[in-house]
Amino acid sequence: MTSTALTLIPTAATASAIDLSGLGSIPALPFVPETILRRHRAFVPTDNRFRAAARLLQALWREDRDLPIGVHPGRHGKGRRLGSSIAMSAGATGANFIHPSIARLAKRELIYREAGAAYDDIRLLTNLLSSQPLVFNLFGPLKLDLATATAVFDALVPGFMSEITEILFEHSPGRGELRFSGDGTAFDLLVRGYGPAGQRRFIAIEVKYSESGHEPLPRFSGRYDEIAPRSGLFIDAANPALRANPVQQLFRQMCLAHTMIETGLYDEGLHLFIAPAHNTPGQNVAAGFIRHLKTPESGRLPFMSVTLERFVEIIAEAGSTAHARALHRRYCDWWLIDGELQMEELSGCDDRGFVNQAAAIGRKDEETPSQGDGASERGQAA
Repeated sequence: MTSTALTLIPTAATASAIDLSGLGSIPALPFVPETILRRHRAFVPTDNRFRAAARLLQALWREDRDLPIGVHPGRHGKGRRLGSSIAMSAGATGANFIHPSIARLAKRELIYREAGAAYDDIRLLTNLLSSQPLVFNLFGPLKLDLATATAVFDALVPGFMSEITEILFEHSPGRGELRFSGDGTAFDLLVRGYGPAGQRRFIAIEVKYSESGHEPLPRFSGRYDEIAPRSGLFIDAANPALRANPVQQLFRQMCLAHTMIETGLYDEGLHLFIAPAHNTPGQNVAAGFIRHLKTPESGRLPFMSVTLERFVEIIAEAGSTAHARALHRRYCDWWLIDGELQMEELSGCDDRGFVNQAAAIGRKDEETPSQGDGASERGQAA
């Protein structure tokens, strides 16, 4: 196995089993007009192209289920309703998860979380756009059915994992321990089990949805200056770019994964990155990181990137079609955005295809936010 991104091409049969519309993959995401975003309370000026579309998709999912809209805290204590969030009254019932069994699992995982695990409970329960609930929605049913989990990961990485024995959320082998990274670095998910010859193996996973890899920089412990050059994983272990966005998180995780092998906890591992195909900044995180990597001399710790869409298709191929369909509708059905664009065209153009000024003025009057909403929207990310 080499340290390269792996591109897997979906079959038409798998795609049609997930997407009942039969439209297939959308070739590109649009720049969603502000009028549409405002109509669904999904306009945030700082959103990039993907994040705006993803926020709208989550708002549509919420509206389809008649879930009460949430309030995003703004400046000076003022909040505003945001279509990509749900009210805490709904979040507390598990409405941010695509199945009640996942909601129950998430609740239990929060209660038994590892010491120092970086969960934001409110964000997990009410923020539809966050990757935190996505991790539970994506992997929760696999944790509850390890046989299906084994089939999924065997299809993704043939021959690597013969038996999965455990799936751990927000995992670190020891936060703050100097035999590892000496800080709070962790994985969104750790899958562990055995290879075909009984090797103790793990798959350490990082998941992005709308994130771009430009989170606030952490304080690096001195351990990375020891781990990185000794690992033999990096072309230039001292390169400052490894300790900067957008790749610093993957760098820290790769070093942590190496220590898990070095200390004898495991024999081999795989570092896996998952993000939507159309999240260009997210995909650039993986592509940028790969450029810093050597091919592992021992083959014990390769890096791999796969799209969220492909991973959902693999879940369907493993027999969990209902789970895959629910994931596709929630996170990947971009044709719903195109449908909103078509509705905008029908309602805003005359017979010759030009903008109907009267309709446009009417929409502007309807969509003008209150002074409080407008003030709180500026520069706020949610």
